[in-house]
Parts: sequence; C-alpha cells; structure tokens
Amino acid sequence: MEINDLILDIANKNKTFKTADVVKRLGGRYTRQYISSKISKMVKDKLLLKGGSTSGAFYALPSNSDQVFENIRLRFLRDSVEEHRVFNNIRDRYKLIQELPENVSSLLFYGFTEMLNNAIEHSESKYVEIEVFIDNKNLTFVINDFGVGVFRNVMEKRGLKSELEAMQDLLKGKTTTQPHSHTGEGIFFTSKVADLFELDSYGFKMRVDNIVEDIFFQETKEIKKGTRVTFSIAINSKKHLNDVFGKYVTEPGEVGFDKTEILVRLFIQGNVYISRSQARRILTGLDKYKTVVLDFDKVTTVGQAFADEIFRVFQQRYPEIKIEPINTSDPVKFMIDRVEKP
Repeated sequence: MEINDLILDIANKNKTFKTADVVKRLGGRYTRQYISSKISKMVKDKLLLKGGSTSGAFYALPSNSDQVFENIRLRFLRDSVEEHRVFNNIRDRYKLIQELPENVSSLLFYGFTEMLNNAIEHSESKYVEIEVFIDNKNLTFVINDFGVGVFRNVMEKRGLKSELEAMQDLLKGKTTTQPHSHTGEGIFFTSKVADLFELDSYGFKMRVDNIVEDIFFQETKEIKKGTRVTFSIAINSKKHLNDVFGKYVTEPGEVGFDKTEILVRLFIQGNVYISRSQARRILTGLDKYKTVVLDFDKVTTVGQAFADEIFRVFQQRYPEIKIEPINTSDPVKFMIDRVEKP
C-alpha cells in the first residue's frame, strides 16, 4: 500500500488523526519529516483538512469537516469592542463551540469575557488581538494587547516593588486597579477554571497549571509588550463553574467571594520563612475575607516571628477571620502550635 493510500486508510478509520499515528502505523519505515510532507501535500490538494496548530495539529477527511476547527484570528480597536458580542459572534460562526458541553461552554464564556474585559478596561492598548483554536482534546484562546502590561499596572496602582509582588497579589483575589468599578475577581477565578492559564507581560510570566496543580513565576527572554493571556480547557472537562465559585465561599449557599487560598511558598525565594515582614507581605489584603487557607506545601520550616505575625498578631487583630493552615510539615505545625498555644 502506498503511503498516501495508507494515510487515507487511517483517516477513514478515525474521525481525526495525528502525524504520530501514521508514524506508528508505518513502524519506522519513513522519517517523521517525510510523512509530514506527504500529509501537508494532501492538505494542499484538499484530500485532507487540518485542525489545531503546531504540536496540537490533527487531520481529517473533508467528510469529517465538523471535526476540524480552523483557527480564528481577530483584531479590534480596543475602544470598539464589547466582550459578550465578540464571544457570541465567535460561537455563532463555529459549530464545535456551539456543541460544547454546557459546563465547558460556561467556563469558556466566563474566562473569555473576563479576560477580554480586562484588556478593554485596563490595557490602554490601541488594538486587541484574539485567537481561538480547538483540536480534538483542548480549546484555547489567546487575548493579546500592546498596552501598559498587567503586572506593571498592578505595581503602579498598588504601590508594589516588583512584578513578583504583583503576581502574588493577583493570586490572592480581589486585586484591582479600579476598585470603584471592578471587584478584582476576574483573573483569580479565570486562573481557577482553566486547565492552563498564563499571563505574559514585559518579560514576566505567571503560569497556573491546574492539571499538575502548581503555579510558576518566571522571567522570559521575550519581552512581550502589553499583556498576552492564554487560557486552555479540555473539551470534555468535568469542571463546573458553580463548583469553582463554591470553593471560595465560607458557608454553602452564600453569595459572594469571601474565602481565598494562598500558596505560601510563592511569596519567598528559596524555602526560608523567618521574618515578620515576610509574613506581612502574605497577609496584605487578606482582611477582605472570612476564611484564609494557607497552603504550606513544600515549605519545610518557618521561624517563630513569621508564625507569630500570622497566627497571633493578625489573628488577634481580625478574630472574625478563620485562618486554616494545610499541608504543614511537622516543623511548621510545631511552630504554629507554639504561637497559638504559648
């Protein structure tokens, strides 16, 4: 069987396939580059359709065109955009988005409209670019502006010293540069509902990976002017928007966002937590909540002053706030118990 016939045979037996599927079927008889060139020629000759992009690229027969989603790329003048209208326009044009499960559609609508609204309200960029693409596993959108930059904006408006501090504050929730018109919940909750969420701005990137349940701060070689938001969700995700919201409410059935969770290790470089000033940095802004969960995952030990500032001084100042430490090692638990029960 010739390679083109074999590729068509694979396409007939599967709604979609990837280059790797052909490589596996051929058992190493041809290089991946050669197979890719053959598939690309078949796409050009309209024997196959291509969906996805780069490592997520996949292929299907024209008769399975409903399985293939061409990338959407849009560019708007920022002051002419309304986020819900853009979303509705994209949804109405593409069947695959219309056919998403209700829970995934809700997650997508929430994340997309919140992040596009942020670009409209805060970026001061002349243009906003939007890209949406889907493969047979994930749906991803990218919102790109060329303005002041999310971390720099938070730094300036909140009097912070570094992009790192801005990232830390954004993950606490209720952080906004326009407190009279915005709740500051958009980035916080969008980072929770996504499988993968990234903010990339002026050489700094915040990555929230909810698949591996970790958060990463990094400096990048690329100096991205403005802000690029990337949001990705599995098209068969079982998440529900109400469940995500419900996790950050102290009492079931309450309306309002009154609970937050802080990953303590993100606030210190290295693993030494000693001073009161370090503790105060974590505590800044947490008086807005009824419940504060402090996650000590991968924190090996803390100093007495650090623990005292959180579990005695802050707690005495705000006795109505419940502070809940989780994932505490024995040394951390010992120090917390010591200041709570002197």
